[in-house]
Amino acid sequence: MTMRQWWVLGLAVLAMCALYSAVPRLAVTFMARQIPLDPPGGSLVEDTFDLTEGIEVRRQLLPTAKGVTFGPAYLAVGIKIDQNGLLYGTPQRPGTYVAPVQICAGQSCQEQRLTLVVHGNVPWEPRELTFPGRTGAPLSGEIGVNGGPPGVLPTFTVTDRARLPHGVTIGPDGHVGGVPAAAGISEVPVRICVAGNCAGVVVRLIVV
Repeated sequence: MTMRQWWVLGLAVLAMCALYSAVPRLAVTFMARQIPLDPPGGSLVEDTFDLTEGIEVRRQLLPTAKGVTFGPAYLAVGIKIDQNGLLYGTPQRPGTYVAPVQICAGQSCQEQRLTLVVHGNVPWEPRELTFPGRTGAPLSGEIGVNGGPPGVLPTFTVTDRARLPHGVTIGPDGHVGGVPAAAGISEVPVRICVAGNCAGVVVRLIVV
């Protein structure tokens, strides 16, 4: 065999070795991409948030485990998350954003997808803020909302529970219920939020 043939044979062997060594790395990369980011059951109580363009947001992520930290990240246009799990900023562009959030417990970290749905700024207004009732009789009503982004449910929070008359409740869905224990007029402050666009109202309960 001539020197030239030996040279060609040597190059062929080297090429085969290089290809063989690359195959395992390619296989590992492919398999890694198939591993889902989200752990079974998820690491957050809530992983989808409705926001409104131009309305500042400050929401605390609630992990399912204690003592975890978060990897600070930029999640959407104008929205970030800090190491304590605080979602903050002002959304600048409508759309749906899906971003991985790193959640760490000690030296162990995993990622979970967070979905941010940024809606256009659609005005809304409350309705049905006065509810009559009778002492000892069941009370049932709903605080209503007109307007807002379609498909987004409002949330209701009583900001001073001491103002609620004994036996009466206002739920996070706006339902007014219970059995009033005494007559009187009560004015209860309630915070209503529609896709992060919030306002305070006063709910009047008239019990006779």
